[in-house]
Amino acid sequence: MASDTRRTTWTDADPHAVVAAVARPARRRDAETLLALMGRATGRPARMFGPSIVGFGEYRYAYASGRSGHAPAAGFSPRASASVVYLTDGVEAHAAALTRLGPHSTGVGCLYLKDLEQVDLRVLEEIVAASYATLTAGTYGLRAREDGPDRG
Repeated sequence: MASDTRRTTWTDADPHAVVAAVARPARRRDAETLLALMGRATGRPARMFGPSIVGFGEYRYAYASGRSGHAPAAGFSPRASASVVYLTDGVEAHAAALTRLGPHSTGVGCLYLKDLEQVDLRVLEEIVAASYATLTAGTYGLRAREDGPDRG
């Protein structure tokens, strides 16, 4: 089976230092909240995946094409415009919970949050925990845009 040699990898950077260096105070506050929330939801310590993704746990993926690799099973990135929570199993898998979350926008596998003080953090933790459980149940073979398994 072929593997993807272009993939991002885990680094030795300190995620707490990365979060402390976030320039915008509100985004830094949200990143600190996400560090704690995702640690609780996954039971895993934070680690840096590449230069900007704070990841928790790991999942392995393998596609029919032969491409395989690893990535964080839960993660976020404190971007300038919004905090991005990665839901690699796809946001559609969490549609019901997202209706209870509060202000947000989504991409195929990304949840964009502009202000965590405006969302229900219990619902966010529920979403992160469910996504983490799906991704760590075994080798995950599909990306969100490829209609992951059992969307019901």
